[in-house]
Amino acid sequence: MAENEKKDNKETKKEIGTVRIADDVVEMIAEYAAKEVEGVAGMSAGSTSNFLSKAGVRMPAARGVKAEVQDGNVRIDAAVIMDYGYNIPATSSKVQARIKQAIENMTGLNVTDVNIRIEGIRMPAKEN
Repeated sequence: MAENEKKDNKETKKEIGTVRIADDVVEMIAEYAAKEVEGVAGMSAGSTSNFLSKAGVRMPAARGVKAEVQDGNVRIDAAVIMDYGYNIPATSSKVQARIKQAIENMTGLNVTDVNIRIEGIRMPAKEN
């Protein structure tokens, strides 16, 4: 399989065919679920992607979430940017719970780990 091809991570046999859920879909669900939590400013593509983009290297859009799916189990790594003033441990716990709930409800996959890395804090805009 070529590096840039995404493999399907869940296949379900149905009477009329199969249903496959791509890795990108699981990552997208996790991204949107994280952004629903109050205190989350957004997702980070990571420092390597940021450095390369500043150096002029074009890379595919990164969403700040990596999903590893094996045998119906999912492990999520998410890079989060939080809003200033929110409690980091409490908000991170809410993000973990929301991502787990969203993926399990939408895909039927079992989420075993949701690892959160705080990549930054969005500071409030200064008033002039």
